[in-house]
Amino acid sequence: MPDECHDVILIGGGIVGLSTAWEFSRRFPQLRLLLLEKEARLASHQSGRNSGVIHSGIYYRPGSMKAKTCVQGCREMVQFCREHAIPCQVSGKVIVATTEGECFRLEELRKRGEANGISGLRLLERDELREIEPYCGGLRALHVPSAGITDYAQVSQKFGELFSANGGQIQLLTRVRGLVKRTGQIIVETTRGNFTARHVVNCAGLYSDVITRLANDAPEARIAPFRGEYYELVPEREHLVRSLIYPVPDARFPFLGVHFTRRVKGGVDAGPNAVLALKREGYRRTDFSFKETLEQLAFPGFWRMGARYWRTGFAELYRSFSKRAFVRALERLVPEIRSSDLVRAGAGVRAQALERNGSLLDDFRFQCSHNVLHVLNVPSPAATASIVLGRAIVAMASERFSLGA
Repeated sequence: MPDECHDVILIGGGIVGLSTAWEFSRRFPQLRLLLLEKEARLASHQSGRNSGVIHSGIYYRPGSMKAKTCVQGCREMVQFCREHAIPCQVSGKVIVATTEGECFRLEELRKRGEANGISGLRLLERDELREIEPYCGGLRALHVPSAGITDYAQVSQKFGELFSANGGQIQLLTRVRGLVKRTGQIIVETTRGNFTARHVVNCAGLYSDVITRLANDAPEARIAPFRGEYYELVPEREHLVRSLIYPVPDARFPFLGVHFTRRVKGGVDAGPNAVLALKREGYRRTDFSFKETLEQLAFPGFWRMGARYWRTGFAELYRSFSKRAFVRALERLVPEIRSSDLVRAGAGVRAQALERNGSLLDDFRFQCSHNVLHVLNVPSPAATASIVLGRAIVAMASERFSLGA
């Protein structure tokens, strides 16, 4: 295979890379397609380490790519799961205001959701909220009926199966070490030999900026890895949560705050927080990479972000080490929650792009150079929007690479 020339090589076997590969195979069945993944299985990182929420699109700025792809993606993800017998529940969620100030922001969220085309939104008074979530606290809430849950690892696997069935090739345990651009082709240097392609699409997630630099392209943003740590409710207390319970988010940050999620396979997650990780795939507090940490410290945007958000960062770090602080945040949503109700669960790491001015990128970001398309920032709700995102990326690549010509 290393001697074969491919039309398109995709880097990254997460849900966005796989949905994009599947869309390529559907739209351009004549192309020779190859997907490279450095792990032994697909969806090993962000795509397989999340709570499985199908987001409605209510949080995102009207007109943004996040808003457009998430609202449509929510509908298409539910349909896809049902067509392929993947576990999926449209359970709805409540966004809960616990102060008068949050009640005002709740109304703004409702207007934003309606502007994004979400139907069925309903503001709830306290008694109406209790009918949906009997143990929920708060003054008012916004009910979002289109939100749901699924298993994105299974979705990713299905994308891979459909891609392979269409003639696409998947190469696991293949880490990209370099990209050499030559006239009319790109040499992809890997741990399993060199592969030649006419075009490359970089969907490497946590390492998307690294791959961009390997291609001798200057990334427009740097990936900052944020670890999200979860607790889970002990079985005898799972009745406290029926579906999804969220706080009113802080509009300054692309994170939604700790919340409750009833998983599609059973059980209830509580979390996550958002702590800057000291390793791109640092799922434990003790995980550390000297090289990756040094790279973060050398980036001016890191210090500017720290100067701007240090109070919030410190609060998240404190909550990481203090279960009591974590529980206090959850008590605002469900007052009956006690420390003994929670046991530590897993963690995920979010690839969040950071600009040189210290701003956390609020929308998806792409960068094209020569015959390489870099998918630089596709954090949540990328899993929800993955089918629509795959179409958008292929359309972008088709235009930039003149694939239809």
